[in-house]
Amino acid sequence: MAGWHRLTAFSSLGLLLLLLLLLLSARSSAKPLEKCTGDKSCQSPRPPVVLIPGDLGNQLEAKLDKPSVVHYICYKKTDTFFTLWLNLELLVPVAIDCWIDNIRLIYNRTTHTTSSPPGVEVRVPGFGQTYPLEFLDPSKRSVGMYFFSIVQAMEEWGYTRDDDVRGAPYDWRKAPNENKPYFLALQKMIEEMAQKAGGPVVLIAHSMGNMYTLYFLNQQPQAWKDKYIKAFVSLGAPWGGVAKTLRVIISGDNNRIPVISPLKIRSQQRSAVSTNWLLPYPSTWPQDQVLVQTSHTNYTVQDYQRLYKDVDFEDGWLMRQDTEPLVAELTPPGVAMHCLYGTGVPTPLSFQYGDKFPDVEPTVTDGDGDGTVNLQSSLQCKRWLGGQKEPVTLKELPGNEHVDMLTNFTTVAYIKTVLFPP
Repeated sequence: MAGWHRLTAFSSLGLLLLLLLLLLSARSSAKPLEKCTGDKSCQSPRPPVVLIPGDLGNQLEAKLDKPSVVHYICYKKTDTFFTLWLNLELLVPVAIDCWIDNIRLIYNRTTHTTSSPPGVEVRVPGFGQTYPLEFLDPSKRSVGMYFFSIVQAMEEWGYTRDDDVRGAPYDWRKAPNENKPYFLALQKMIEEMAQKAGGPVVLIAHSMGNMYTLYFLNQQPQAWKDKYIKAFVSLGAPWGGVAKTLRVIISGDNNRIPVISPLKIRSQQRSAVSTNWLLPYPSTWPQDQVLVQTSHTNYTVQDYQRLYKDVDFEDGWLMRQDTEPLVAELTPPGVAMHCLYGTGVPTPLSFQYGDKFPDVEPTVTDGDGDGTVNLQSSLQCKRWLGGQKEPVTLKELPGNEHVDMLTNFTTVAYIKTVLFPP
């Protein structure tokens, strides 16, 4: 009996030692603990990352209780929120009329703000999570893939979705002046992530998201940026505006999707304040460069008011005045900058219209860029060289298209060097 008790005691001790070894092994293979003795934060070997998408770059959801609809097939009321963007089933003939009526904005000339149509509630899902900007289509079809490749690579580097890599989606139909609650939430999230990691955050933005990020950083005291921001990685930034937006405003742009009429979608595209915000800026484009040509008139960056009147969209001129000052001076961000930009892809630079202007497709003259952002716009990052004490690095991506750069090996590899310097 005594031997049995000794065996039982030995077995219990062995089991405790085994459990202890397993626990230590699990801890050594897991992520480093983020808290030190005395509840003080330790610095993680990986800086936390916030991803900021561009125009059309994250999901939107809607809920309906409308007084009327534009077509009998349209839903008038829904009990729950549904995916408004990107929902490919809504972008087909007839159904697209319902979609346009739900996603469009209404501009108030008195308050200089926009709102959804009566009975339409639009929300941005998943703030702080990566899913709404990894795939724009919740079904995760490849056509809607966005930040997925970068997030997937970061996971391989030891990051965890929604923990030390998080997304900051927003209502991209609007410009920063209408998204102030978003910036407060972004600031809070950055501070919380930095505190948890014991070190500053890396911001990675794409396209118009860079303009949002610059606006945000320009509102912060330098002491705050020194404490909370490690670096800002800029991908395909339209710092000086984009010539392509002129076509969107004038005649609509279906992005080469044949089942969508440019003229039909034009009303929705015009209503997005962010579209008007991204017109080419006088500080970037030569004052006398003809951007739009018709049989009667030439338009440069100095002729926007006349252009808006001529295309019968004078609300657009008010939107432009509301938003142009937001980042027009391109005040240095005050953080370490990494500006990656595509080149060598034919990029719309000017448009020639016939007698049916503006209700006709233009002839397009291309220049250099990434297919969307003109090279002269993306190179505005150079003006910060020597304009701030923090370093500014430019990285050309030859042959890289505007969205495809998010899946490019060179882009992903460069991001890794920022997160894990040699």
